[in-house]
Amino acid sequence: MPRTNPATWMLFATTASAAFITSAISPGAAAQGKSAAPVENGASQVRITLTADNGNSCALDHATAKAGPITFTVTNKTSTAITEVELMSNNRILGEKENLAPGLPSVGFTLALGGGTYQVYCPGAAQEMQSFTVVGKATAAPSRRIADILATGTKDYAGYVDGVVDAMLISVQRLKADIDTGDLERAKANYAKARPFYERIESDVGGFVLPGFKPTDNAGNLDYLIDMRASNLDDKVGWHGFHAIERELFQENKITHGTKALAAELEKNVAQLDRLVKTLSYKPEDLANGAAGLLEEVQRNKVTGEEEAFSHYDLGTLAGNVEGAEQAFAFLEPGLEKIDPDLARQVGAQFLNVKTLLDTYRDSSVPGGYKAYTVELKASDGPKLSKTVLALQEPLSKIAEKVAQAY
Repeated sequence: MPRTNPATWMLFATTASAAFITSAISPGAAAQGKSAAPVENGASQVRITLTADNGNSCALDHATAKAGPITFTVTNKTSTAITEVELMSNNRILGEKENLAPGLPSVGFTLALGGGTYQVYCPGAAQEMQSFTVVGKATAAPSRRIADILATGTKDYAGYVDGVVDAMLISVQRLKADIDTGDLERAKANYAKARPFYERIESDVGGFVLPGFKPTDNAGNLDYLIDMRASNLDDKVGWHGFHAIERELFQENKITHGTKALAAELEKNVAQLDRLVKTLSYKPEDLANGAAGLLEEVQRNKVTGEEEAFSHYDLGTLAGNVEGAEQAFAFLEPGLEKIDPDLARQVGAQFLNVKTLLDTYRDSSVPGGYKAYTVELKASDGPKLSKTVLALQEPLSKIAEKVAQAY
């Protein structure tokens, strides 16, 4: 995607990455009280507590709050299965907290919300999705041109990308720490957790070239240095990034001085990427083209089993591609609904079909949360995955042209 001027995102106090979600919601039975959340310092206060009790609980102390500023404070007491909490509205991630290890201090984010029903999503909890109700009139939005609506979406999407890379850096730092201490099994597990972040935003950051390098020189191409695979190996530059580490951990099944050097280099390159994405802004068609590009990645590298050739965690990275594409669409959707509501509904329905299929492969016992994409599973289910994604690609590919003509 083109890189232009810096963009900022002020929706909430702190941002992290998105996580793959479903639009189905279940009753907010975990909330301990039916009364509206108390107001302190001008904001309603909602506490979310994560524990290992009852098959991993994500408990809200209040499932209702009045319209206006709402602060969500998250405390992970004992759950190792729940590492993130998100507030959703119609598939859009409004605010979230990730990397929630047990015993760490409480963390929070604040959102200004209008009246309506939202969803609190806690992946890994016994009840992952809970309704959250905001009572009161939403602030009336002024009548805006389609171009203004799309511009707002692209600005907010830049914040989403920034948050994903922030979270990726934290995950890579944890992976490096495991490698530095020689903990092979922990490193394998954290590799699976770190990988999907890049897949969510790969189409946005694939063209960054470091100062002093030509665009054709892979030694300065951040996408190559972070995400190079065996199939695109440049012998002059050699192995780097996630997949070089994947080979060490899963094929060689050991941690060496070379593995530690690769991890240090990956952390350095992701930190550079984290600084660079803070300068990004987008046009509406960039989001649409990027979403289509992520689904092309699914067909080209994930369904084939090429992406995670050593770990076989392809389904987790595939889910990352799908989530990234869905988030790009979600930020365009308000404008697209005014341009072509039928196309917006069609794309939304096909995203639901893809996510429903992916849900059948979930396995909480496997690092990353999805079944290993073995040779046998690829042979039996690869065609079905490809066909379902293709049904989404076709209508999604029409969006760029629609939005490019709207301003």
